[in-house]
Amino acid sequence: MRRMLNTLYVTTPEAYLACEGENVLVKVDDQIKLRIPIHNLEGIITFGYSGASPALMRLCCERGVAFSFLSSNGHFLGRVTGNTHGNVLLRRTQYRWADNEEIALCLSKRFILAKILNSRVCLQRALRDHRERIETDELGLSVNNLKRLAEEVENATDIDVLRGIEGEAAKEYFKCFDLMILNQKDEFYFHERVRRPPTDKVNALLSFLYTILSHHVEAALESVGLDPQVGFLHRDRPGRSSLALDLMEELRAYLVDRMV
Repeated sequence: MRRMLNTLYVTTPEAYLACEGENVLVKVDDQIKLRIPIHNLEGIITFGYSGASPALMRLCCERGVAFSFLSSNGHFLGRVTGNTHGNVLLRRTQYRWADNEEIALCLSKRFILAKILNSRVCLQRALRDHRERIETDELGLSVNNLKRLAEEVENATDIDVLRGIEGEAAKEYFKCFDLMILNQKDEFYFHERVRRPPTDKVNALLSFLYTILSHHVEAALESVGLDPQVGFLHRDRPGRSSLALDLMEELRAYLVDRMV
């Protein structure tokens, strides 16, 4: 188990989470291994089959602490949440905007533009920090191509055209991803983005950390009363948090890919 910033990660399968007053307790074999005040946390993420007391779940709901359960492989299983914050007028506006093609396109352009620019910055950072160890010509070409694609975003006439630009930008970015991996190349290498299931360690890391990121984005959306399932770029699909995926686009390269 480890606390990182304001999130508690519980990775010990036999752990049991409980509470005592305003404190979160992590127990293993009835022994308290960790005690942390609830006001120090914004989220709790458990992996495997950790149990949790109803009293702790209630405390998390009352204090607005997102409590998520993931499998040992990092697949999302469920989340405990309290009353929806915000107000119905906010959500009704969100639903109307999602049904308005012009507004949905305008917002989607912002998501994709930020994603492309942040992806480009990652490549530029690699060029700046590791110029003597990296293939500068290929990365430089991709940096220029991403700049061109970012400029094309504003001219997209509909969502499908925008998705095409995003797909081309992702292909351009990920073809350079392996060049930015400089150590342990026999273990960590990248040929292409493969999701279900990941076929190598780098893809597994990407998918795992994207799941963690989605937990934080969904919790943030719920905390202000927005509906995570009603998006603008990612359209409605049962069980998919489309708005969270929209907002994640610009955060992927900056928060996840750089760490990987």
